[in-house]
Amino acid sequence: MASKKVLGFTAATAALVLGLTACGNGDGGDEFTFGILYPQTGALAFLGPPQIAAAEYAISEINEAGGILGAEVPAIVEGDEAGDGAQANEAANSLVNSNVNAVIGAAASGMTQATYDTITGAEIVQCSGSNTAPDLTDIDDDGYFFRTAPSDLMSGPVLARKIVENNQLSVGIVARADDYGNGYLGAVKDELEGLGAEVVLTETYDPDATSFDSVINAVSSEEPDAVALISFEEGAQVVAELLESGLEGDQLYITDGLNDPDLGTTVNENDPSVVEGITGVAPGADNPEFNEGLRESAPDLDVFQFAPQVYDCVTAIALAAESAGSTSPADYVEHLPEISRPDGTECGTFAECRDLLENDEKIDYQGVSGNIDFDDNGDPTSATFEVFHYGPDGHEVLGYEEYSSEE
Repeated sequence: MASKKVLGFTAATAALVLGLTACGNGDGGDEFTFGILYPQTGALAFLGPPQIAAAEYAISEINEAGGILGAEVPAIVEGDEAGDGAQANEAANSLVNSNVNAVIGAAASGMTQATYDTITGAEIVQCSGSNTAPDLTDIDDDGYFFRTAPSDLMSGPVLARKIVENNQLSVGIVARADDYGNGYLGAVKDELEGLGAEVVLTETYDPDATSFDSVINAVSSEEPDAVALISFEEGAQVVAELLESGLEGDQLYITDGLNDPDLGTTVNENDPSVVEGITGVAPGADNPEFNEGLRESAPDLDVFQFAPQVYDCVTAIALAAESAGSTSPADYVEHLPEISRPDGTECGTFAECRDLLENDEKIDYQGVSGNIDFDDNGDPTSATFEVFHYGPDGHEVLGYEEYSSEE
């Protein structure tokens, strides 16, 4: 498996012999400490609360079941990625120096690009529940990076299909000029053209720009049936300008970076209903039981995006440690793909899966976000997507769609 091969015998043995302190506590039964790198500040700060809440919820359930290898998991060590590469890497270094046994995050794909070398280079497992950039599949991480969020190569086709289902066959695609935007743009374009739609426009923009006039003018000149906007928080301004230019809400499709119940207020504080008709696609989970449990654990939480995927990162890592009988990343990293493979017995909770492992059974962990099935690159091979919409009553979920990388 090219650049992301799981550690072979030589590398794993070397790590054990050297007893690298950066790997955290190395002996089975030692305390297992999680670190988390998530946006406490910055443009994606609205994604922060569900990330930390989901991680803490997973840890609480692990501890209720007796902890990892019989030891209670302590409070998670936090780091702020802040939407800034330099600050994110500083936080990553702090987590590494704290001798954590795993890092959850970063939340943004770009922040993982800025930090994975620091984390995986120290031979610490890193798992993100929200990284979707296709380029992360092939990073040089020595097999230590995993994600439970699907690549945009899966998200893009789902978004394209929603557009074509609405018989909008002339489409413009607008995306932020970064790994996330470019990767998603390519996936949407390929699927649209494969379905017989015409992509009349592809425009990328600087996310730090103060004006998006050139993008708006390009869209206006082509007059497409629909526009797919691939953006983060800055996309609210793009949405506002597109609507002001004459585009209707039902012509606009957005992605997970704008999946915010308060989008209407952000776009137009005086008239939040301006976003009515907009539809979007985001990684999700058709799991009301999980949502109810998370609400009980974090009553003030109002954004749930990527919470199921973060929960699955924590639980999958805990099960890998149980499978390996060790808290050392150098030991348990090889077990992460194994605990989610179809040749094992299906199980859906840490306690249930742990008990099967104690009986020497192989397991197939069924995540709260859906079936994960890590491939050899640490990517999930199937995913559930939420189709969200802004209607007369605001943000709503229209339904869920399954997608497999084998489609």
